[in-house]
Amino acid sequence: MMPTPYPLEEELGMRYYASDTPGIGGRLRSMPEDFIVEEIPLPFSDTDAGPYLICRLKKTNWELQRAVREIAKRLGISHRRIAWAGTKDKNAVTIQLISIYDLAPETIERVHLKEISLEVVGRSQHPLTLGGLAGNRFDITIRNCIPEDLAARVQAATEAAAAGIPNYYGLQRFGVVRPITHIVGERILRGDYEGAAVTYIGRAYPLETEEAQWAREQFAGTRDARAALAALPIQMTYERAMANHLVSNPGDYAGALQALPPKLLSLLVSAFQSHLFNCALSRRIDEGMLLTEPEIGDRLLFQNGREDIVTARNMRAAQLQIRRGRCQIAIFIPGSKPVAQNGRMDEIMQELMQMWGVDPGDFERASRFVDMRFGGALRPIALSTDLQAEISGDSVRLGFTLPPGHYATTVCREYMKADPYVMI
Repeated sequence: MMPTPYPLEEELGMRYYASDTPGIGGRLRSMPEDFIVEEIPLPFSDTDAGPYLICRLKKTNWELQRAVREIAKRLGISHRRIAWAGTKDKNAVTIQLISIYDLAPETIERVHLKEISLEVVGRSQHPLTLGGLAGNRFDITIRNCIPEDLAARVQAATEAAAAGIPNYYGLQRFGVVRPITHIVGERILRGDYEGAAVTYIGRAYPLETEEAQWAREQFAGTRDARAALAALPIQMTYERAMANHLVSNPGDYAGALQALPPKLLSLLVSAFQSHLFNCALSRRIDEGMLLTEPEIGDRLLFQNGREDIVTARNMRAAQLQIRRGRCQIAIFIPGSKPVAQNGRMDEIMQELMQMWGVDPGDFERASRFVDMRFGGALRPIALSTDLQAEISGDSVRLGFTLPPGHYATTVCREYMKADPYVMI
């Protein structure tokens, strides 16, 4: 395992690559068409029955929440009537399903937005829910790669991806230009609503415009919400909504956070859970434990959702099941649900929780604040996929599929071994 040289990846817990060979470098997303992702939906009944209209949404270079709001505006409905199964990248071409409650199919014709198309595909008795998809199919082009030994470097990364690479949550989970979601989430968990709101509005990052950086820094230094509202660029709608709340309700930082869309607010807390997972996975590698060789006390997650614990008695059976692809070693990401300590990975996670001063009671309080359950979940520690890799000059084109919740940028990172900012 090769350690990353990049401080941002260190900060986000993404401290290792699986392969030791040099990366291909290059740049991801030179244009949106270099990153194409198509959702693989779960089956649904496409009969005429059901109050939910199912549509295929294709968008180019649109952030999903913003696209949904604009679609709702054109339809004359609340954006809360629109649901989806997966949050897709902004700087990309994305194809996915959305469900819209109580809408006639012909109404879709009202939506005329640049680089957005909607196609009715059926109706359902139920809305789409986050995570309710079979997976995602990716077609990705990495440009301006290092030409020396390019074929050998691509081959090494392809073999690593087939065997299993660290299944880190990718950069976009934490915010692309401003990777702060886990920081805000941690402060919400600790009940520091002022710290969470000030971080969300006021922490500046160097890739932002000078105007945005100045507005953030002024608010962080003064807490002057009225001045922030005047200075924040108009496109920063979430920060402006929070500042507007603080103008009307001085000092109500909890209310300012709740001015955010509910799904976004819940993502802030779950981003801290993602950060815990990344850090725990890197700690496993620190201690010399492998991704696909179980240790006593490891948790196993089977394809059908069944869970088990590795013991001395079932060790050989566990090894066989892992090799046959029937289960994977997983880490339990903590939440409000009490969890028994079974092995070293549970101990590591508990040590990380103590380091940040967070416990299950904090997740329970955050659940009430956000109105979303954070019970905890198992996540596999290894990501493996069969890839098709094509080299054309100094460009590499990758084709692969991933299960829900797995990150294509984690695969690309293994190939590129480049500054994370060239992947956004």
